[in-house]
Amino acid sequence: MRKLLPLIGTPSGSHPGGRSALTCRFRCGDACFHEVPNTSDNEYVGDVVAGALSRRSMMRAAAVVTVAAAGAGAAGVAAAPQAEAAAAASAKRPRPQKSARGLRFTPVPPNTRDAVTVPEGYRQNVVIRWGEPILRGAPAFDPERQSAKAQAGQFGYNCDFLALLPLKGERNRQLLVANHEYTDEILMFRDYDPENPTREQVEIAWAAHGLAVVAVEEEHRSGRLTAVGRHHLNRRLTATSEFRLTGPAAGSDLVKTSADPTGTRVLGTLNNCSGGTTPWGTTLHGEENFNQYFAHGSSATDKRYGIGTGATERKWERFDKRFDLAQEPNEAHRFGYVVELDPYDPDSTPRKHTALGRFKHEAATVRLTHDGRPVVYSGDDERFDYFYKFVSSKRMRHGDSRAARAHNLTLLDEGTLYVARLTGDSPAIEIDGTGKLPKDGEFDGSGEWIPLATATAHGAVSHVEGMTAEEVFVFTRLAGDKVGATKMDRPEDIEPNPVTGKVYVALTNNSRRGVDANPKADEANPRHANKHGHVLELTERFNRPESTRFAWSLFLVAGDPEDPATYFAGFPKDAVSPISCPDNVAFDAHGNLWISTDGSALGSHDGLFGVATRGERRGELKQFLTVPAGAETCGPVVQDRRVLVAVQHPGEVDGATVERPASTWPDGPGSYVRPAVVAVWRADGRDIGV
Repeated sequence: MRKLLPLIGTPSGSHPGGRSALTCRFRCGDACFHEVPNTSDNEYVGDVVAGALSRRSMMRAAAVVTVAAAGAGAAGVAAAPQAEAAAAASAKRPRPQKSARGLRFTPVPPNTRDAVTVPEGYRQNVVIRWGEPILRGAPAFDPERQSAKAQAGQFGYNCDFLALLPLKGERNRQLLVANHEYTDEILMFRDYDPENPTREQVEIAWAAHGLAVVAVEEEHRSGRLTAVGRHHLNRRLTATSEFRLTGPAAGSDLVKTSADPTGTRVLGTLNNCSGGTTPWGTTLHGEENFNQYFAHGSSATDKRYGIGTGATERKWERFDKRFDLAQEPNEAHRFGYVVELDPYDPDSTPRKHTALGRFKHEAATVRLTHDGRPVVYSGDDERFDYFYKFVSSKRMRHGDSRAARAHNLTLLDEGTLYVARLTGDSPAIEIDGTGKLPKDGEFDGSGEWIPLATATAHGAVSHVEGMTAEEVFVFTRLAGDKVGATKMDRPEDIEPNPVTGKVYVALTNNSRRGVDANPKADEANPRHANKHGHVLELTERFNRPESTRFAWSLFLVAGDPEDPATYFAGFPKDAVSPISCPDNVAFDAHGNLWISTDGSALGSHDGLFGVATRGERRGELKQFLTVPAGAETCGPVVQDRRVLVAVQHPGEVDGATVERPASTWPDGPGSYVRPAVVAVWRADGRDIGV
């Protein structure tokens, strides 16, 4: 593990996007500085979506994308003749007089303020901060006298996914569910020694991970949200809480340990990133960079999952042998799943669904088939890895009866797990990685969902030659390798549009693509050394989520709109906000896509953006807010009258410590910097963006 102690403000240009070295250390274990885990020779969908225009887009005079030349020293390439012609035509396209409904606000300009900046006419408040007590008996936050017991009753650290759920019978109240993805001990503890953490510090970090459920109350006149401490549904789940393994791999020899010979009981959930809500009233939470918590990996499967051979950054293995794979080689096989939580039952045991596969889950979003079966989409957040969906074989039951709820909690244990393969429709010789359009003038294509394994009530069947069903569900990345899934640029959040049914895939970035011996371009991802990322749009056959075929096309290629290698679904590029590194996504009631960013490489702070997905304003992208220094925008929730975001890792700038903070948000100088949840609303009380 690299030991990085640069000065505050050290340029982070060598890090993916604009992310700091400190973030790389504590969130994902410096994943981008390790060898790429995927060494398979699958076709790579990597470097050319930059010109992915449909013929319809050309007819609408859309701006065409070009791509920077491969290699670290390339400054860029000239636009292809087709791109120049299309850009000229785009300039003549009549400008819509009014923004898309839901996006009618004055965009926030890019900035580096140490604050949450919102549009003119909007207000905000901090809903809840790290350390605020939410359980009965929990003390007030005191960072100088913190304890594991106190933290276990307080709101955890570094939120990612957020959900707001209804609370029946409680006027002006909702239920907030939050992931606590990871801890940054350097910003949590004064005089922290990364080489010699204490047991107390480690146990506090265990308690700061996990999930939180907390009731929140709306101040009706203003839109302000505040936490309701000690509500009977408030709950904390940590790295030592009990979880249940369910589905086809539960009880397998691959997940048994000395502490759990049954292979069904797991302590803790780790690195919960994005997630989703279900139509039956539960929440889903994706375990992402779990690999960084485990020391002394030795197997080929450990390497494929990015588990190192030495000690970990946090040194948890010194205090609990389950984090030392030399002593407990199967413990890591019990992480990397989608967790389902029933937030309305504080006594329930959350489930880890093995049928949805084991990988670095980013998101778990649900859409129902016409006959009521859930389909779950999820990305594997790694360079050159894949995205997946699970189609349940069981139908959801409506209602809140005990029988209906018990049945619905089993929906994600039976069904088929698929991985995506994308194919371009142009000859390979025409895809040269420079962004020059193929002869047909478009980058798009078709795709298929390849079945990996099917789980039933009576057992499971593998569809991957040479792997058992249990192996497919535990070593899902290897199954994707074997069937030739398409290598993508860090697939993160995947979300179906509730209005149109189209599915959007956020691909955050991949600075290694096309560099050295790494895979090069094909027709679905935009650029070599892709530091800004892009968004793909999928249309499943007959618009049915259970379909095994789909069409794909370019929606956005992120970056500075003045860069010819950017594309905004054909909307005039001089009328959009700059965006870099799309991560979490959400939809509003109008079908607009809202995109939060992680690691903007444009010199400004991360933010939240809204973009129209249909109509004459399709591609109109506007920045709604920015977050403080060092922070990432996470977990957007977009309601009619309120937007909710998690401000994750504020102050996480290279060289920052408790003694030398890089941010004073949210409480000002002299206070610890604290990750928090923020609510934003219109000052006049009307709906967002109308």
